[in-house]
Amino acid sequence: MREAKSFVSRQADIIAAAIEVFAETGYYRATTTQIANRVQISQPYVFHFFASKEKLLQSALEVSWSRIITSFRKVVESASSERLEAELIAAYEQITESYRNEVLLQMQAQSIQEEAIRETMRYGFREVRKMVLKAFSQTKIPNPEEKAMLFLARGVLCNIATAIRMPELKES
Repeated sequence: MREAKSFVSRQADIIAAAIEVFAETGYYRATTTQIANRVQISQPYVFHFFASKEKLLQSALEVSWSRIITSFRKVVESASSERLEAELIAAYEQITESYRNEVLLQMQAQSIQEEAIRETMRYGFREVRKMVLKAFSQTKIPNPEEKAMLFLARGVLCNIATAIRMPELKES
C-alpha cells in the first residue's frame, strides 16, 4: 500500500504546480482546477492548503524569493570581494535557467495590484537589495548604492530577456 504524502510535501507539490500553471497561462486565467489536475488531486483539496488562489500565488512567490535570497546568501558568505558581483550574477543566471517559471511568475506579479501580492514582491526586492547593498558596502566596492541599483536593474533586464527569449539582452 502506498503511503500518503505528508502535509508539507503535498503543499510543496501544489505550489510547484501553481508556479507552472501561473507561468504558462497567467495568474488571472489560471484556475485552481488546472493546478489540482496537475497535482492529480481534487480542486477542493487545494483549498485545504490555501484559502484562496491569491494566497497560493503569494506562497509561490515566497518560494521563488526564498530561492533567490538563499542562493545570494550562500554567495555573499563565500565569495571573495573581487568575485562577489560576478558570482552573484552567475547565481542569478543559474536560477533563471533552472527556474524559468519562477522568473515568469515574478514578472507577472509585478503588475498584479492586490496588496498582499504587492507586499510579497516588495519584500523580495527589499531583501535582495538590502543583502546586495550590505555585501557591496562591506567589500568596499566603490559606489555600493549605485552598484546595487545597477545589479537589481540588470536582474530585471535578465527577467525580461528570459520571458521574451531574447538572450542578447543579457550580454554585457
